[in-house]
Amino acid sequence: MTSPSAEATRQDGRIGPAPVPCRAEAMAERANRPLRMAVGIASAGRPSILRETIDYLTTLPDQPERLIVCVPTIDDAAGLTERLDVEVIVGSRGLTSQRNRIIQAAADTDVLIFLDDDFIPAATFLSRMAAVFAANPDVAIATGEVLADGILDGGLSMSKALQVLETAAEGAEQVTEVYNAYGCNMAVRLSPILEHALAFDEQLPLYGWLEDVDFSRSIARYGRSVRVEGARGVHLGVRSGRQPGRRLGYSQVANPVYLIRKGTMSKGRAVAQIGRNILANTRGLLFNDRLIDRWGRLNGNLLALSDLLVGRASPSRILEFGNPSPREMPSPSIATKRR
Repeated sequence: MTSPSAEATRQDGRIGPAPVPCRAEAMAERANRPLRMAVGIASAGRPSILRETIDYLTTLPDQPERLIVCVPTIDDAAGLTERLDVEVIVGSRGLTSQRNRIIQAAADTDVLIFLDDDFIPAATFLSRMAAVFAANPDVAIATGEVLADGILDGGLSMSKALQVLETAAEGAEQVTEVYNAYGCNMAVRLSPILEHALAFDEQLPLYGWLEDVDFSRSIARYGRSVRVEGARGVHLGVRSGRQPGRRLGYSQVANPVYLIRKGTMSKGRAVAQIGRNILANTRGLLFNDRLIDRWGRLNGNLLALSDLLVGRASPSRILEFGNPSPREMPSPSIATKRR
């Protein structure tokens, strides 16, 4: 599973995009062979969680051609750097920049599946995604079915996630159109990404709130965005090292406004998203929600609204709010981000 360049990457953190043949030759070659699948995981500050997820992934009956992990420091991948079944690369801290490094590293494959470091896919997840991309050449991006999301109730253990997967009835594979994929499990076809030089927006720093919406709407210009019922998994939602509430609260307002200006999120969706977030934070504060830093989030919401009024609201403003926490990329719940 490890590519010849993986070892050099582990040593110095540098990697360059794989050479891409001319378009006609590449299309003919890809059409005459099975799709090559890669799995990419961006992680920071949670080596034990990352290792547990990798240990699980490498036991599944369906294995990707490549399993790539991108971390900001080599210590974030403790216990993985000497393994032959995973490639570890080093990239600048931040979900969007780390995912861009994974795209560069996986450029010789056909479909890249981004998973959060605490997303546990069912045994058939990869094969079902592969089948959808093989049967539907017009699909550019896809997301699976989340059976349980621990971010809603303080986090799930690995044993609980496995229990959910084992007890869930086998779901029929159904493909439906969706506005955007969800970042905790997001499969993309690499050919339009490479051909049109698409990338995650690194102006969305740290955990990159709504980066999945932005990227989905960018790639949707070149193919369908779908949800694959039956490609299932569980999001543990582990809370260790989560981002301080003020930063996330600021992003809940500033990032949708930024995406409106980019044209990757409609004004109606963005306003509704902002309103739901402010309402949830206010309600959580009033009802003493102890699972989430509601005061910090509401404070961030109000600060972003104030900045918006004076014309200085920007996603990058969160970099000014003190020292970053160990983990910069918490995954909001599917319910929170559902449009």
